[in-house]
Amino acid sequence: MDPIASDARAGARRSGGINWPLLALAVGAFGIGTTEFTPMGLLPVIAEGVDVSIPTAGLLVSAYAIGVMVGAPVMTLAFSRFGKRTALMLLMGIFTVGNLLSALSPDYYTLLASRLVTSLNHGAFFGLGAIVAASVVPKEKQASAVATMFMGLTIANIGGVPAATWVGQQIGWRMAFAGTAVLGLVAIVSLWLALPRGEAGKLPDVRRELRVLTHPTVLLAMATTVLGAGAMFTLYTYVAPVLEELTGASNTFVTLTLVLIGVGFTLGNGLGGRLADWSLDGATKIFLAALALIMVALPLLLTSHVGAAIGLLVWGAAAFAIVPPVQMRVMQAAAEAPGLASSINVGAFNLGNALGAAVGGGVISLDLGYQAVPVAGGLLAAGGLALAWLGRARRATQPCRA
Repeated sequence: MDPIASDARAGARRSGGINWPLLALAVGAFGIGTTEFTPMGLLPVIAEGVDVSIPTAGLLVSAYAIGVMVGAPVMTLAFSRFGKRTALMLLMGIFTVGNLLSALSPDYYTLLASRLVTSLNHGAFFGLGAIVAASVVPKEKQASAVATMFMGLTIANIGGVPAATWVGQQIGWRMAFAGTAVLGLVAIVSLWLALPRGEAGKLPDVRRELRVLTHPTVLLAMATTVLGAGAMFTLYTYVAPVLEELTGASNTFVTLTLVLIGVGFTLGNGLGGRLADWSLDGATKIFLAALALIMVALPLLLTSHVGAAIGLLVWGAAAFAIVPPVQMRVMQAAAEAPGLASSINVGAFNLGNALGAAVGGGVISLDLGYQAVPVAGGLLAAGGLALAWLGRARRATQPCRA
């Protein structure tokens, strides 16, 4: 048995059921979620601060997402030689340095480069973290354990992102990034205290693991992840200007709405984990269908403050409920290379983020109106649903070796 798994279970029994490794992973996820999602609420402020347009500022989201996509396999393979605790702590060190560089960036292009540095830790942290999370619980609760780690990401949208947005609006966006860097230090200490030293790492068989990832079933699962995340970020990247234009929202209402979205993310994440323990395919299809429907309805709901609040709460729940099932789908489909597959799937999430940011920016740049932004996201969700059905049909006729 994995030493981390056995030590964590024994520790949980001694501490009244608290799984400290899962809690430490959630702390790291909280910091990563804060830095990933903060620019959405501060997009107009950042655009003004570095003297660029809002669609151009939106490329900061795309740059971060592309950095995650590229960094996920590279950092996972590079850090596999270390034990998991050491690797996770080093990854949070990169996170801390990247946020400090963002806070000190004098112009747009330096900020863009700093966001790329920050993003390099993201995919590998969640990829390796998902393996640790799944190893410290019984097999029938693995999806819920992965959801618990991602809970830190969703809670960031209740506390971390709104707080950083408020700091950015009142004091300046640089201070928002500086404060986020402090979260990185807290995460490093938490991981050092909670995770046992465990086994030493070993060099991976790169060719074998990459060969596993080329299986059509794995690729279809990852493509579903891309479109699901793309649907979410088509709207989330531009949620502040969409609320300002369609709802007539003030800065205060935008901040409160971000809190509601975070609540929706948290509720959806928990629900997604529970339903994924029941059925990975069923949960994926249910939540992608729900996401497509609510996004098509949002242009009507966003015409009032009450409608915007309710609609974005439901949208947040549907958007994040897809995370646990699609992550577990890839880990199961690529069981011969779960660490690399898990990390690359997090990169696939962020490829979807870049796709969504580009789609939303394209809709705005083409003067189709801010009401077309959520509709475009709904179409991506529908595409993800179609891929989920296709993946299910393919597994029924030609199952993956894993």
